[in-house]
Amino acid sequence: MKVIICGAGQVGWQIARQLSNENNDVTVVDNNPALVRRAMDTLDVQGVEGFASYPDVLSLAGARDADMIIAATHSDEVNMVICQVAHSAFGVSRKIARLRAQSYLTALYSDLYRRDHMPIDVVISPEVEVAQAALRRLSSPAAFDTQDFLDGQAQLVGFQLDEDCPVLETSLKELSELFSTLRATVVAIRRQGKLFSTKASDQLFAEDEVYLFVQKDDFSRALEIFGKPQPKLSRVSIMGGGNVGLQVAQALEERTERVRTNIIEKNRAVAEVAADQLERTIVLNGDALDQDLLKEAGVARADAVLCVTDDDKVNMLSAVRAKQSGCTRAICLINDPSLIPIISALDIDAYINPRATTVSSILRHVRHGRVRNVYSVGESEAEVIEAQVLPSSSICGPPLRELNFPEGALIGAISKSGTYVSPKGDTILEEGDVITIFALSSDVPDVENLLQVSIEYF
Repeated sequence: MKVIICGAGQVGWQIARQLSNENNDVTVVDNNPALVRRAMDTLDVQGVEGFASYPDVLSLAGARDADMIIAATHSDEVNMVICQVAHSAFGVSRKIARLRAQSYLTALYSDLYRRDHMPIDVVISPEVEVAQAALRRLSSPAAFDTQDFLDGQAQLVGFQLDEDCPVLETSLKELSELFSTLRATVVAIRRQGKLFSTKASDQLFAEDEVYLFVQKDDFSRALEIFGKPQPKLSRVSIMGGGNVGLQVAQALEERTERVRTNIIEKNRAVAEVAADQLERTIVLNGDALDQDLLKEAGVARADAVLCVTDDDKVNMLSAVRAKQSGCTRAICLINDPSLIPIISALDIDAYINPRATTVSSILRHVRHGRVRNVYSVGESEAEVIEAQVLPSSSICGPPLRELNFPEGALIGAISKSGTYVSPKGDTILEEGDVITIFALSSDVPDVENLLQVSIEYF
């Protein structure tokens, strides 16, 4: 597949890396020559310097025979024009645009993106993706990562094992025997910074970061087994009342179980907009680092604090101050990946990486054939692929123990006619089953070949 990626920033570079690793023909376009050089030096991609909205630049990038264009520059309007030019001048069949401004995303104007108006096939909103990720983190206080699969039947949850975890030094085989009715599968462990897929003989140790697939009704029980009980969420403080903070507060207001929520926003105009759009949420205008204001907001009594300002350092410091005040849990929005390694040292419980959430969302729409969902794990160390089993696939028919899966890949959960099934050695995949596969990034191409979708794009 031939793909043009417009914008070589963090998101564009990560998408280029993923697609080039899967042997796609990738060209990166950016008006910053340093970013183009970085992409060409570190990735197996071609590069074009120039403004991606210019027809001659897109022509030079090979738009005439491109299968897809991904517009991920920092400007919404430029991304829109890129898609229009790609459609009108070159007939590119698939166009994906990243749009930030909420005005462009209002359902009232959804017809704007029809092919006879502004032909964008998929619109990705980083703010919406981040807000949804934040809500998942709030719903699973013990986890640093969560994502739904199989139409909500299954959850991938990542959590760290503590010294008092009751199943330390237990092998995964023993664990499955002890809790035979638990519908859950450990698919990966990150130990001392290295992520690997699991084997039955692997043991669990303190400070391991575990990735677990679990049936939604067994979620709380599974976390209790690993020493991670799920406390009830009744009070939340949000630092930052912009698009992300506002969307999270609105979602919390819509819950049937009431969650007492307040927002601290430094910019008075932004605070007034948030206050106008919220009904039960208290909005305070002030600095999230002001200890007196944190006291007034009752942060010490909050079950969680969500720090989503547009400044990473403010997010981290306000999270630390909230924890020192007595808040149970702190979650941060971190844009700069170089800051992520110090998160745990600051006693911050979880973080949200906008780049990772946006990359996952774009990959979900890039995949085709029977692939239904894709989620990027960590710093694109691995992917979770949800796909439907094809009758012609080599994985259809034999028991799982006989399948020639790559070493770094593992089936985490299966849906058979809408029923959740935990994978076992004697489980047989049939046509129409939906599976989730955890795969290290280097093994993703082999997994897609097994699914027989990698060459069936568009």
